[in-house]
Amino acid sequence: MSDTKQVMVALVTGGAVRVGASIVRELAARGYRVAIHANTSLDRAQALVEELAQAGHETVAFGADLRNEDATRAMIDRARRHFGRLDALVNSAAVWSPTPLDITMADDVRRFFEVNAISTFVCCQHAGMIMAEQNEGGAIVNIGDWAVTRPYRDHGAYFVSKGTIPTMTRMFAVEFAPRVRVNAVLPGPVMMPECMTEAERRRAIAGTLLERAGRPENVSSAVAFLLENDFVTGVCLPVDGGRTIGETA
Repeated sequence: MSDTKQVMVALVTGGAVRVGASIVRELAARGYRVAIHANTSLDRAQALVEELAQAGHETVAFGADLRNEDATRAMIDRARRHFGRLDALVNSAAVWSPTPLDITMADDVRRFFEVNAISTFVCCQHAGMIMAEQNEGGAIVNIGDWAVTRPYRDHGAYFVSKGTIPTMTRMFAVEFAPRVRVNAVLPGPVMMPECMTEAERRRAIAGTLLERAGRPENVSSAVAFLLENDFVTGVCLPVDGGRTIGETA
């Protein structure tokens, strides 16, 4: 993507917590300067900046409500201005919550689409066009979900929104080629929600071929691979312990 003498700059949306924070730490450890996006977790993003600064890594936090298109584009521009360039984008921000089908309303679907689909589109479009104008181009990694191919109950609005990620990834890979590579990681059970019951956790793990839960680091290392391998684009990589092809649990 860039001359080896150039320090790479990455923007990670939703980078303050959970898997997003793991991605930020992974990229910082690999020498990237990282812009951390957050919305309601901006205080945690600032704490992560301080943590990484103590380890000698250059990071900065920016707040934006990704449901606001103008604010989203402005946040990307601020990150680019701060570091003088933008080499990588990781779309990790997402919303998730159970929505039983019999009480799901159109507004619920819109709410999930605003963050999980539309904001991902806006970030890819705006950051990708910035990268395409650079001599070195750039790379984008979207975070999807393994279960869009095998959805389970009570998350219909969420899965419909996340189901856009594979198509969006391939579309942007075509649109931005050859200047910008675009791929996706589709995580499985690597950091299960706190609201899950123990029985639900056991079923999720039993459904993997490896018979164990993964770790956030499994996702972050896959993200780094897709950012750095310059001959991979348009790929949606499951990181799910074989959950996609495992037996239904």
